[in-house]
Amino acid sequence: MAMRRNISGLFVLAALALTPPALAHETDQADRVLVDKSERQLHLMRDGEVWKSYAVGLGFAPDGHKQREGDGRTPEGDYILDWRNPESSFYLSIHISYPDDGDEARAGARGVSPGGAIFIHGNHGYPGRKRDWTLGCIAVTDRAMDEIWAAVPNGTPITIRP
Repeated sequence: MAMRRNISGLFVLAALALTPPALAHETDQADRVLVDKSERQLHLMRDGEVWKSYAVGLGFAPDGHKQREGDGRTPEGDYILDWRNPESSFYLSIHISYPDDGDEARAGARGVSPGGAIFIHGNHGYPGRKRDWTLGCIAVTDRAMDEIWAAVPNGTPITIRP
């Protein structure tokens, strides 16, 4: 009997662990996200001030703006955090609206795909990775991703600086 209770308790804990955090009250939300690639920092901004900061990992070739699919670069510029994936392979993820029309045009002029599927995401399953290991995404710890997920609603602007 005790064994049965312990097993069902584990299932409850596992289900809770898979439930993403709820969106925070408006007063506890960021109104902008700023990523500084050179400092490897993601900043949640509120009213023009840094509210919280997190260390990040970037694409495996982080210098410069993303030019094409597979180049390992993290994009630079102004985008929107437009939707989220609670079932991401990398814990939780929030999509960055790359590529925009300019990115598409630049890649098209070179005859290449600009790539896509750029996210802020956790590192679930990959905790021992080197600093810059993604295919162009912005990676944070799972704990940081919980906080970012709760504080950043869809439609939040993001600026990614060199």
